[in-house]
Amino acid sequence: MADQPQIYELNNGTVVVKITNYGCTITSLSVPDKNGKLADVVLGFDTVEPYVKGASPYFGCIVGRVANRIKNGKFTLNGTEYTLPINKPPNSLPGGFKGFDKRIWEVAEYKKGDKPSITFKYRSSDGEEGYPGDVSVTATYTLTSTMTMKLDMEAVPETKATPINLAQHTYWNLAGHNSGNILDHTIQIWASEMTPVDENTVPTGEIKPIKGTPFDFTAEKKVGLQVHEVGLGYDHNYVLGSGEEKLGLKRAAKLKDPSSSRVLSLWTNAPGMQFYTGNHVNGVVGKGGAVYNKHAGLCLETQGFPNAINQPNFPSVVVQPGNKYQHTMLFEFSVE
Repeated sequence: MADQPQIYELNNGTVVVKITNYGCTITSLSVPDKNGKLADVVLGFDTVEPYVKGASPYFGCIVGRVANRIKNGKFTLNGTEYTLPINKPPNSLPGGFKGFDKRIWEVAEYKKGDKPSITFKYRSSDGEEGYPGDVSVTATYTLTSTMTMKLDMEAVPETKATPINLAQHTYWNLAGHNSGNILDHTIQIWASEMTPVDENTVPTGEIKPIKGTPFDFTAEKKVGLQVHEVGLGYDHNYVLGSGEEKLGLKRAAKLKDPSSSRVLSLWTNAPGMQFYTGNHVNGVVGKGGAVYNKHAGLCLETQGFPNAINQPNFPSVVVQPGNKYQHTMLFEFSVE
């Protein structure tokens, strides 16, 4: 069992992914462009130290036990009120002060070959960061084909019902992590509604159609086209619709960088997707000395809706003891 943070590599001869057992974090992901030239398309650091020291604004990690904001850091479940750390006043942000992203996970399995994979596991204890009950968690990253990566996240509460909502927080820049901002990327999001937020970016509970607003990405559109009309930038939960399916997953988003022709198509079984344009990234010194500033990358975090535990009309994120939370993401890379 690795009790030290280390970096592991998945390499199928085309795509190379580096992942650390500290927070199940993708530190590097290299994919070819239209000319076959590799570039690393995720923000991050060369070594594990900056992650461990807290220099990372959730770059590449898995966040939990509950991703995103919980209003006032409180919720009631089965008659008991639970209080969480208020690490982003007045709310609790992903996982608390030491969420899943700041834990060393155990490497349960590591396979090489043409479909390389790595499985991490973590046991979250009762009362950790204020949450009820012990939970066993696994996360498996697999290069399922030449240009495809799959992430399977599973969690089983052992003793008590608990909210569980895991999210993968990679910041993407398909032109290369050190290429500047992502405002020229185009994106299409398979959602016709979103959940509007209050002044503390917590959803109000409303589910709102986005047609004709700056939030509308039902047709492919430049990320930067209306970004200045939405405050600091996009940081909103999209209600994923039903569309075409693949392997039981629905289409969430298609991101494209015109300069390299790299495309990322994302598929998921989650009900929502937080679309975040790196609004708070500011002068972070990353890989190879690259400086990441505002909009240096964007996140496509499929997940349950933010603050769902306090919003009865949102899909429930509560998992009963012995039941299994399952969240799959499929990342398909291509050029077009």
